[in-house]
Order: sequence, then C-alpha cells, then structure tokens
Amino acid sequence: MSSVLLPSVAGMFYPEHPAELRRQVDAFLAQARPADEPPPKALIAPHAGYIYSGPVAASAYRRLLSAADSIQRVVILAPAHQVPFRGLATTSADYLRTPLGDIAVDREAVSRALTLPQVQEYDQAFEGEHALEVQLPFLQRTLDDFRIVPFIVGQASASDASEVMDLLWGGSETLIVVSSDLSHFLDYHRAREKDLRTTQAIESLSPEAIGFDDACGRVPVSGLLLSAQEHGLQASTVDLRNSGDTAGDKNRVVGYGAYVFH
Repeated sequence: MSSVLLPSVAGMFYPEHPAELRRQVDAFLAQARPADEPPPKALIAPHAGYIYSGPVAASAYRRLLSAADSIQRVVILAPAHQVPFRGLATTSADYLRTPLGDIAVDREAVSRALTLPQVQEYDQAFEGEHALEVQLPFLQRTLDDFRIVPFIVGQASASDASEVMDLLWGGSETLIVVSSDLSHFLDYHRAREKDLRTTQAIESLSPEAIGFDDACGRVPVSGLLLSAQEHGLQASTVDLRNSGDTAGDKNRVVGYGAYVFH
C-alpha cells in the first residue's frame, strides 16, 4: 500500500486551496524575467512565506519552463528548522502531497542515497518543516512529469551534502534544488550588504566564504558549490531581494536570493 507525506504548511506559508495556489504561483512566474539561456542543472531558491519570497523563488523556477518535459527527477535538499538530528534525512513515503496533487518519490534513488552513512530514513524530520515543502508547488507548475528525491539536512558538513548530490547527479533529466534563505533580521541596508557578500561567494563557488549566519541553508548551499566545482558548473544570480522589498518593513528583514547553475 502506498504511503503519502501530507503537507504541513499549506494555508500558512502558501494557499491551501488549489485554484488560489495555482493562480498565485502562475502570477509569480509570469512576473519573473524570462531568460534566453538553457535550463539550469541546479538552482537555489528561498523558502519563506510566498508573499515574502515567492517572487524571488519564481525568478529561478521560470528558468525551468523550457525543460518542462525533459526534467524527470528533482533532487532537493532543504535545511532542518524543526527537528534536530545528524546527517541528512529522507522519507519512507511513496508520494509527497501538496494542494496541487501528489508527487511520486523516486524510491530507487532514495535507496541509493541510503547506502551513504550520512543518510537516514527519518520521517519525523519532515513534520512541520516548510523549507522543502514550499518548493514543491513551483516545481509542479513548471515541470510536467517528474519524481522527487527529498532530503532534509540536519547537522552535517558541506561534503556530506555534496556526496549525496554527486551520487544522484545524473544527466539533463535530473535537476538539483537547494532551498535556502539568506540573512535574518538585520535592518535593510546591513542585510543588503551581507547578502551581497554571500551572493559573491555563491557566484565564485567559494563555500568557505559563507558563514554560519549568512544563509540558513548554508550546508546544502555549500555542498552544491563543492559539487559545482567538481562538475564544472558556473553560478549566476537571477534575483536578490529581501522582505523589505516584497512585503515587509525595512527595520528587520530576511534576505532572499535566486541562483542558477549551468
């Protein structure tokens, strides 16, 4: 019998009604700047509530539309916010559910990942966790038919995350997604300065330049930069804003960046 991982933050971080969610995501995508370059092999997108980070996330996801029918597998890594644990957690579920429907988990790829010592099957890590879940509707509205390989990243190293990505790297049929916000709760101008330094570290593939409080997804971001070095990718920034630019005040903001890797 198939098992389904139910959504935890629908109605909080994003709309729970399918039609409203579809309209909102499609509006974000329509507003994002189109690109005349090939679809990325990997991307980094933010994971706050959609009113805050949705426009920034959409600027990366819009780059997938030209590959909607060719990307068949998405390996996604998101940082843990709710449950402390060591290593990387994946799920025993066969499907991840959002208001837009169910996404099949690539159980074969999950089984391969579980051969690594830093990966464990730990469904509790997904309970109440928003960082991975908020990415799913964007994938559902930009890709046709794909399977998901989901990981929540706990206490782990960049090389731990990179090893998982490298194992599942595949070819053009596989997309790597890392979920991460940037600085937290600085004033607008200090946040802009800090996020610009982090952006420069991402563009130069320099994980050692990303500090603990520069990005909440620092570990998977740094892991992706290591893998990008290994596979000869280049990073580019498609959007860099913060909550003071989207839907919040400028006294205490959270930074959001969207990056693609070719």
